[in-house]
Amino acid sequence: MDWTEKYRPRHIRDLVGNIGVLQTMVSWAQSWSPKDRPLILYGKPGTGKTSAAHALAGDMGWDIIELNASDQRTKAALEKIAGSSALTAPLSGAEHKLIVLDEVDNLHGTADRGGAKALLDIIKKTQQPMILIANILQDVPAELRSRCEPLQFRSIQARSLIPRLRFICAAEHLQCSDTLLEEVSTRAEGDVRAAITMLQAAAIGKKVLTPQDLSSSSKDERSTIFDLIGAVFRGRSHEELVRQAQATGETPERIVQWLEGSVGLLPDYQRVAQAYRSLRRADLYLGRTIRRQYYLLWRYAQAIAVIGMAEAAQKQGIHARISPPTRWQRIGSARRQRAIRGDLLHRLSSRYHIPERVLREEYLTLFSLLVEHAPEHYVLELDLDADALNLFLHDRERSVMIVKKVKEEGAAREKMATSRAPRKDTSPGGTQSTLF
Repeated sequence: MDWTEKYRPRHIRDLVGNIGVLQTMVSWAQSWSPKDRPLILYGKPGTGKTSAAHALAGDMGWDIIELNASDQRTKAALEKIAGSSALTAPLSGAEHKLIVLDEVDNLHGTADRGGAKALLDIIKKTQQPMILIANILQDVPAELRSRCEPLQFRSIQARSLIPRLRFICAAEHLQCSDTLLEEVSTRAEGDVRAAITMLQAAAIGKKVLTPQDLSSSSKDERSTIFDLIGAVFRGRSHEELVRQAQATGETPERIVQWLEGSVGLLPDYQRVAQAYRSLRRADLYLGRTIRRQYYLLWRYAQAIAVIGMAEAAQKQGIHARISPPTRWQRIGSARRQRAIRGDLLHRLSSRYHIPERVLREEYLTLFSLLVEHAPEHYVLELDLDADALNLFLHDRERSVMIVKKVKEEGAAREKMATSRAPRKDTSPGGTQSTLF
């Protein structure tokens, strides 16, 4: 059995590190009401975010509903699972259900563009506590961040991790010195999951661990693209850069794109020009790789890109936030527009019983004129949001104002209707209904 699951903490007191954050979580849970904002736990993998959510639910006696945003992040899935769970009481008789949505920093670029919007609607209406989990807070859609209370999980210090590893060794009847456990903790670099996995790998078929056993089970050497770009700007050796580029698991094409997106971090035009010369040459090798289907050329493209960029950076370091390539943002925007247009055509087709192809080819201009003439009517008629309305009006600011106005008027009408609703006469003998 996987030790990370076997020894997953069942209670908050069993978690390692981040004591202040855990105390905040407990206070939030003990005093929770539907008016409270959801928590968003963020930090590096392996710092205990998901385990903390499960342990909190266990300590509070709550049921738990967990969704992974990578697999269940569409509007339909969120509304079906999280939406219904957020509005209904637990069947088990527990006081609350804790709804946990993992990897919310992967909500971008989903096939169903309504995923983030559906989650926002659930947060507004929920009658159950919610916890969102992310690795990088900045990658969570801004509208979600503004609705949640962020709590950062920091890397676990080696001295805090050693007692947990010692407990696992005792439970598995495994002899291991404190010096060896300290080495495991150091290699794990604050990742509890990696430390436990490393310990289990070294212990296979053994009852006594030695340093030689550990040498073959070091922490997963994978590197992120952010680590690579940081190493490029710090001026690591050429061999180390090439090895780290391979360890990222990214294709050379994506590495070149990330490096291209970081050119703006260079301090002057001469270095920018030098970097672009290397990236241009790397791009030539990428093109030859595709044309000739000779993928050994990939390694040359990758090496030329990272080494050339490092030479241009001249060990200056990096003092700004690393962002995804701008071309990805443009591609993402284009995909989003296509998704909005497709959703709009589907609504029009369903409402007016006209095939989508016929709408697109013959009637879209007509509908644009109709919506331009009476936008408020069609916002109500088709339940348009600002993005969809903007396709007709081509004026983002006006579209937002119209949708906001329609919502406010609808809320006012609903409030007025509620205030005029009949109520029972509570006077002695009175059974008739009266109006305010």
